[in-house]
Amino acid sequence: MSGPRFSPAFREELHQLFAWRRDVRAFRTDPLPEGLLERLIATACLAPSVGLSQPWRFVEVTEPARRAAIRANFEAANAEALAAQDSCRQTAYARLKLAGLDDAPCHLAVFADAATAQGHGLGRRTMPEAIDYSAVLAIHTLWLAARAEGIGVGWVSILDPAGVGRALEVPEGWHFVGYLCIGHPQAEHEVPTLELSGWDHRRPAESFLLRR
Repeated sequence: MSGPRFSPAFREELHQLFAWRRDVRAFRTDPLPEGLLERLIATACLAPSVGLSQPWRFVEVTEPARRAAIRANFEAANAEALAAQDSCRQTAYARLKLAGLDDAPCHLAVFADAATAQGHGLGRRTMPEAIDYSAVLAIHTLWLAARAEGIGVGWVSILDPAGVGRALEVPEGWHFVGYLCIGHPQAEHEVPTLELSGWDHRRPAESFLLRR
């Protein structure tokens, strides 16, 4: 069987999808379309994983008390992050809206199951962290699929991982990878929000390539 053939028009649209994938920080509060989250997770499960381990584990956080615990976790971690900034950066950091925890209709925590027997340990002997990398690939796959549906994703990384695990009561051995806010974005920007705010700027692709 021959593989699919993708047209130049499709490749251009794919490039646009990559370019317009944003870390969304401001969401509308209206709910996601019925069945969309399940569809996004099904697409995420097409991501590559070390040894075909599929170690990603998704927790949809809907209970108000658990969301409040995550919000408190963020506030504590964010206060520590603010205090750790250089004095010249503190004002700029304080102006950033670093979470969509209040408005995003969907909260999704992503973990990697380090103890999974699936995959029989293939590819993990020298790099056990490949389990976590596989979960990250699932997040990125979900992120692109959401963007294709006009849905935004925000990755909340300013959290204490152990506290997230306790708040959500997940099994031991699950590594916390990311907390995603998912919903309709309030605004659309091709340029990253942090670049628009002057926090930093993108570097050209050639600056990351080293040849030997």
